[in-house]
Amino acid sequence: MLRIGPYQLSSPFLLAPMTGISDAPFRRVCRYFGAGLTTSEMTTADISLWSRPKSKHRLDIDSDAEPRVVQIAGSEPAQMAIAAKLCVDRGAQIIDINMGCPARNVCKKQAGSALLKDEGLVGRILDAVVAAVEVPVTLKIRTGWDRDHKNGIAISRLAEGCGIQALAVHGRTRACRFKGEAEYETIAQIKTAVAIPVVANGDIRTVEKSLEVFRLSSADALMIGRGAQGRPWIFRELKCFYETGESGPPLAKTELRDIMLTHLNDMHQFYGDATGVRVARKHLAWYCTSLEKSEEFRRQVVRVDSASEQIRLTREYFSRSAENISKAA
Repeated sequence: MLRIGPYQLSSPFLLAPMTGISDAPFRRVCRYFGAGLTTSEMTTADISLWSRPKSKHRLDIDSDAEPRVVQIAGSEPAQMAIAAKLCVDRGAQIIDINMGCPARNVCKKQAGSALLKDEGLVGRILDAVVAAVEVPVTLKIRTGWDRDHKNGIAISRLAEGCGIQALAVHGRTRACRFKGEAEYETIAQIKTAVAIPVVANGDIRTVEKSLEVFRLSSADALMIGRGAQGRPWIFRELKCFYETGESGPPLAKTELRDIMLTHLNDMHQFYGDATGVRVARKHLAWYCTSLEKSEEFRRQVVRVDSASEQIRLTREYFSRSAENISKAA
């Protein structure tokens, strides 16, 4: 099982940090279903922005989790070092550095995956952050800038030399963004090139695909992103399949109902009703992909403006589902 510094993870299936998605409420749901590690949303290293509501939410430390991981992004070594130290002072037990985000607004600031163009700057940032904190530092990258500049192996060796203790590698270049299919051959080459743990990421959405990615990449663990949206129980399925070769029993409707209601209440409480309702809409839409005959429920629940209405409609949907099952029997 994957180990990062002093922390032995309980599962080789980890939640990918996703801006606007993997907030504290969603991380709690994924941990309930057995995610071996959850990481904060990507947070800017510019501490002058930390007083903004969005940054405050992203910097929320998972007090009920261990290890507590905060991901930071930036392009200035000194700024990154200060941000990392302040995150540790707030309770972070692992600092993760984002050099994989392909978003244009991030890359325009020469942060995220844009850094893969400048290996010298990568080294200076990693050296600065590792020297600034006494906790493990990990790194998220892509396979390179574009198909003609796949320098993931060189970056990985550089990271290991700087003291990075684990690598997560998305199987696309920055230029690919999320188009096409992820490839795992480069991740396998990185795994061979370094001695530190390597985590494979990209297009892992089913239990069958997870075993294929393990085989193709030889990775120590897998990082699940979009595959967990609306299906956080994928972590339970993956671990069961990994350990037993079987998918395990399907998720009971009562458990799905309870987890959706818990997640809704958590979002409303975490953000406040107004913002919580807006944030909940996308999660409800994703949940609906796993619900039977949910078209009308989805149409209504993503349009209401109050937390109580989202809760009421969700309860009513599952009550109707239970009645239909009873009538069919």
